[in-house]
Amino acid sequence: MHKKIIVSLALDHGISAEALAMARHLRGEDGEIIAVHVYETPPGMANAYLPEDAVKNAFQTAKTKLEEKVAEAGDVDAIILQGHPGRAIVDYATEIDADCIIMGSHKPGLSDYFLGSTSSRVVRHAPCSVYVMR
Repeated sequence: MHKKIIVSLALDHGISAEALAMARHLRGEDGEIIAVHVYETPPGMANAYLPEDAVKNAFQTAKTKLEEKVAEAGDVDAIILQGHPGRAIVDYATEIDADCIIMGSHKPGLSDYFLGSTSSRVVRHAPCSVYVMR
């Protein structure tokens, strides 16, 4: 059983009941579940033309949405990270010494037939087990 489980989620999809059920199944008696969303700042060129307040407000809005989605599941903590999603999830898992990461994969395209690019990166670089849900 795992002590620290990260459930990665995108705010436009929310946290799925299946991912939470899997996390609860894999969690040890005194384990914790951490819902993580990665806020990706606009690319350099676009960011240069945005007012600083707009970026801060967008980050705060994402944080509030994450907390609202997780509030319904009383046994889940919410963390919002900034940066590239694949890299940020791996770095955070390393930082907190996570035992498992649960994440979804999108419907495949030609360039990433089996996994999405974020889940593919996490699977290759994570310091722990990764469970990819379809």
